[in-house]
Amino acid sequence: MIAEAGHFALILALFIAIVQASLPMVGAHHGNALWMSFDKPSAIAQMLMVSLAFACLTYSHVVSDFSVLNVVQNSHSMKPMLYKVAGVWGNHEGSLVLWVFILAAFGSAVAIFGNNLPPTLRARVLAVQALISVGFYLFMLLTSNPFERVFPAAMDGRGLNPLLQDPGLAFHPPFLYLGYVGFSMAFSFAIAALIEGRVDAAWARWVRPWTLAAWSFLTIGIGLGSWWAYYELGWGGWWFWDPVENASFMPWLAGTALLHSAIVVEKRDTMKTWTIFLAILAFSLSLLGTFLVRSGVLTSVHAFATDPERGVFILLLLVIVIGGSLTLFAIRGPALRSTGIFKPISREGGLLLNNLVLTTGCAVVLLGTLYPLFLDAVGGGKVSVGAPFFNAVFIPLMIPMFVAMGFGPILSWKRSDLIQAALRLKTAFILTGLICAVILALLNHGPFLAIVGLGLAMWLFVATLVELGERIRLFKGPLKESFGRLFSQTRASWGMTLAHSGMAIVIAGMAGVGGWKVEKIQVMKPGDTVNVAGYDYKFIGARQGQGPNYTVIEGKFEVTQDGQHVIVLSAEKRNYPVRQMPTTEAAIHSLFSGDLYAVIGDPEGNDGKFVTRLYFNPLVAWMWAGSLIMAFGAFVSISDRRYRVGAPSRHKIKNVKVVEASGIGQT
Repeated sequence: MIAEAGHFALILALFIAIVQASLPMVGAHHGNALWMSFDKPSAIAQMLMVSLAFACLTYSHVVSDFSVLNVVQNSHSMKPMLYKVAGVWGNHEGSLVLWVFILAAFGSAVAIFGNNLPPTLRARVLAVQALISVGFYLFMLLTSNPFERVFPAAMDGRGLNPLLQDPGLAFHPPFLYLGYVGFSMAFSFAIAALIEGRVDAAWARWVRPWTLAAWSFLTIGIGLGSWWAYYELGWGGWWFWDPVENASFMPWLAGTALLHSAIVVEKRDTMKTWTIFLAILAFSLSLLGTFLVRSGVLTSVHAFATDPERGVFILLLLVIVIGGSLTLFAIRGPALRSTGIFKPISREGGLLLNNLVLTTGCAVVLLGTLYPLFLDAVGGGKVSVGAPFFNAVFIPLMIPMFVAMGFGPILSWKRSDLIQAALRLKTAFILTGLICAVILALLNHGPFLAIVGLGLAMWLFVATLVELGERIRLFKGPLKESFGRLFSQTRASWGMTLAHSGMAIVIAGMAGVGGWKVEKIQVMKPGDTVNVAGYDYKFIGARQGQGPNYTVIEGKFEVTQDGQHVIVLSAEKRNYPVRQMPTTEAAIHSLFSGDLYAVIGDPEGNDGKFVTRLYFNPLVAWMWAGSLIMAFGAFVSISDRRYRVGAPSRHKIKNVKVVEASGIGQT
């Protein structure tokens, strides 16, 4: 009965979504307050039904109900509880339940916390959000029923893909989906604005917190995915430019551009049409990623479905949503007039450059991802577009943006002086030159782009601190006053400082591991020692063991430096009998300067020899630390009251005397 209750809840959610998509939209068009009032209760009711369906599927996995096909295909009685729960979304059908659950959660959040929104705008936003839900409910109920029964019930399940049985990947999909689906709110606000024909500063304040939330969740999701690839796959890398990796990266780029363009709309009442387009683009790219994962056009550990029927359905949904929204944009977009005027050298100009570089980079990634698929589809043969293409085209493209990120916050709105801004940033220029000189003197080798990357990281980090110093007038008055200004900064300002600083740390990590990684592959027997970047890895030996649902070979390495003990690393090679699939668990010890990294491979002969891979990855952990700082900065910005409720803070005014002659109030 639990599975049937979940299935029925999804059907009810579909009908509620249809009501939510129709009555409030029609009511807003005709000014009918009664019909518009259906938006809030229907959004909450839909959330309750989807929550029930999600709970039913989770319960089926937790108790190992092998009469449900989804549980049979993705679970096993011996699987640890964490992965039984993760198995709910570690497959095609279950991930769709998670998708509509997050869609409904965002919609209900707007319904509950959006009381300050104009009734017509809120009604249209929730109606558009419900229309998206209707498409996914139909997709799920017609082609991907997560509650399908199997008779007779199976004795046990097939287990979850062993590569997915990892804490990093257990939490990676929910964060990724919170990002993907979160951009649906920006999309819904954009479509509602096009229908109403109005975009203003208030609209930008309303849409910004939802975009910030989606962007921060997507940042965490991408970071978790790259971290998992780094320590689980055992190849010492963190990003492969895999098409499914790119599918998550493209909406992140578009969402980053959207965040910055919304600032211009809010502050200067310009770039309105462009901001609406970016809101459509960010969610459209999220849907494109969904199509790539579920259509069967890709073969990847991330890809869930290979059924052509599902691919056709979601392609149709993709055409309707993207085609319909772009058509509406073409019709109504030109009517959105911008009143703000600015010079190229201004803060608006810096943000515009940011947008142009980000969208161009997004187009490069899109081209590199889709070109092999398109060429194969038209019979042009199979080609591979991988890291060499993206590294040669995408990375140099980002350099001017990182330079502009240092200048942008220093520049004034409307018009500014580039020379004066450069003089204010002289500290950043000096330290950037010094760090590049030190790197060249100490290392005397390394790729040019890696040296440039470390220089850019230093430039951006110091420029961000200089901008903070300018805001609090550091060294331009008493330190007490500067500290007072420091603690009175708005949370949105702190969020920007944290996000830009985090990006600088990410760049430093990428440059370090990309330019100076040391890798050695060899066969080792117990007692053998290999030197990697000044660290001696001594192979102690390997032993066999048993895990909860796998067998394991564990290899130990003692790491020393100049004869001093550093750490004992334990690397594992696991085999999952249910799936007959091996996995690698790298042994990693993180230092401030980099990671000590060891992998044990297959045995060679019967005398205890094993293939081993040993690495030193400089600064690699900085990437994930920087990503967390960026996401934290976004959450700090969301907590700013202006973005939480879209209204300025209310302050009580006491002892106000009115001077009638001049009309000036004195406190």
